[in-house]
Amino acid sequence: MVSSIIPVQPFDLVVFGGTGDLSRRKILPALFRRVMAGQCPEGSRIIGASRSKLTADEFREMVRKSINEFVPAKEFKAADLEAFLLMVEYCAVDAFSDAGWTKLADTLSMGDNAIRTFYLSISPTLITPTTRQMASFKLITHETRVVVEKPLGTDLDSAKSLNKTLKDVFEERQIYRIDHYLGKETVQNLMALRFANVLLEPLWNSKYVDHVQITVAETVSVDGRGEYYDLSGAMRDMVQNHLMQLLCLVAMEPPSRFDADAVRDEKLKVIRALEPVSMRNTVRGQYRSEGEIASFLDHVGNSASNTESYVALKAEIGNWRWAGVPFYLRTGKALKKRVSEITLVFKPVPHSIFDDSNEGFQNKLIIRLQPEEGITLHMSVKEPGPGGMRLTEVPLDMSFADVVPEGVTIDAYERLIMDAVRGNQTLFMRGDEVEAAWAWVDHIIAQWDASSSKPHSYDQGSTGPEDAIALLARDARRWQPMGET
Repeated sequence: MVSSIIPVQPFDLVVFGGTGDLSRRKILPALFRRVMAGQCPEGSRIIGASRSKLTADEFREMVRKSINEFVPAKEFKAADLEAFLLMVEYCAVDAFSDAGWTKLADTLSMGDNAIRTFYLSISPTLITPTTRQMASFKLITHETRVVVEKPLGTDLDSAKSLNKTLKDVFEERQIYRIDHYLGKETVQNLMALRFANVLLEPLWNSKYVDHVQITVAETVSVDGRGEYYDLSGAMRDMVQNHLMQLLCLVAMEPPSRFDADAVRDEKLKVIRALEPVSMRNTVRGQYRSEGEIASFLDHVGNSASNTESYVALKAEIGNWRWAGVPFYLRTGKALKKRVSEITLVFKPVPHSIFDDSNEGFQNKLIIRLQPEEGITLHMSVKEPGPGGMRLTEVPLDMSFADVVPEGVTIDAYERLIMDAVRGNQTLFMRGDEVEAAWAWVDHIIAQWDASSSKPHSYDQGSTGPEDAIALLARDARRWQPMGET
């Protein structure tokens, strides 16, 4: 298997918030790897922009430290880094004044690159003044793209406000709302698995699928992010975007073609077909303290907080393909394993000709997104040896680490940034898609806010609250064990 590197056209990429944590950990290392791979042609420029009063050399030194910290030393040579630093420039700008904007405009105008990509790695409160300054100083051209990081609002009203802010300055074709989950190799393989193979798509419906589980579990707590998380919670931070996008890719109809609007049209149909979720079909939780390890309430600094660090829910899609098929979603912090996976559990055979050894067996297709990307299909086969027909369960496993050569798969940010540069919106969310997701999530949050119930406590290092187990148990189902294929 050989990786095909398709170069993009020369570009200028301006990273607003260029000295921030996301820039240092993800954006700059992603760009460095793409430069090393030969995907960024000569003449491309990376321009950091922030309020910090740095010289270009001081910013380059920060970039040097970032690459040395977040890119393994075995992956590059000193000459690679020096060549990358030659592409790097810096402009100090203030979103709330005109300071620095003329210099940024002059820096951009001195280049020959038609493509300008602005990456807004900044607080949501800075998006409005930053985009207005971009328009005021005439930085936006026909070939401009703007990349917007989450949170894409905190509810429907704020999402509409953000969309209006962006559309006051940019056209929808220029706006790239990023969700890094969509850049993962296995997520895209989900579309290939469904739409490039004749074997599974005929089974991908309510006639054969019993239920679907989507799990995004994290072992880390919210320590250090408590103030943000108390205002967000797992529903806003994870369900509205990451899990919703995974649900859409599982449930969507085949698009007429593989392009941005065709794919996003089908995802939007899924969101709009989601039935309202009653509070009975939701579980929210908070991790409790463990000895000297602080609790969620300690980490957010609010003993009265009702914000959830864990959420599980049962969703249903009101269309012909999925009528009667429950989709169980769960996500949380301080859990047993770090794992993101999708499990399709198929219905049992309508009549088993074998003895009780195969009773209750159901085929499962498990799509692992992280940490070890791969796909596993559970089949029932004859147990080897004499003594009659005894059946056993065998996983047919395709681990990407085993079949894909090292260096072929790339980080999600690498793929998404290059897609933005080349003008491909397929893996980015559209404005109406974001608003539809918020409308569905807001209904759940409103029920929680109106209720006197509190989140359920759960042990750190567990799989979540006991009530999440009961959510499936009352349907005579159970969760796929976390990280077990």
